[in-house]
Amino acid sequence: MSGRADPDATPGARSEARAARERALALLYEADAREVGILELLSRQDLPPSPLAVELIEGVATDGAAIDELLEEVAVDWSVARMAPVDRAILRLAAYELAHRPRTPTAVVLNEAVELANLYSTESSSRFVNGVLATIARKLRA
Repeated sequence: MSGRADPDATPGARSEARAARERALALLYEADAREVGILELLSRQDLPPSPLAVELIEGVATDGAAIDELLEEVAVDWSVARMAPVDRAILRLAAYELAHRPRTPTAVVLNEAVELANLYSTESSSRFVNGVLATIARKLRA
C-alpha cells in the first residue's frame, strides 16, 4: 500500500476517488477489449490518470493472476473469461482494493463497485458484482 492519504477519507475527496476509479475502469476495459497490456496502454496516455487511478491500474496489472484466481474461486459457476468485460474490470479493481488498500472501508469499495456496475454494465450486473465482492470481502477482511 502506498503512503498517500486515503482519497476516500473525506466527503470532498470521494468524488476525486470516484473519478479515479472510473478512469481506471475505462483503461482496464479498453486494454481488455483491444487485447493490449494495461501497463502499455497506461504509458500511452496523453493525459496521465490521477495517482489513485495509476495505483489501481498498476496493482491490477501486478496482481492480476492472483486476483483472477480469487475471482474464479468465489464466483460460483462463472469463469473470469465468461464474465462480461465491464464486470470483470470492476471486479478486478475492487478485489485489488479489498486486498491491498485496507484503509479504504469495505463498504466504500463495495458501494463504488456496485455504482460502477449500475452506470456501465447490465441491469443484473450490480447484484452479481455485489455478491462476488461481498464474498471476497468476508474472505480477505474477516
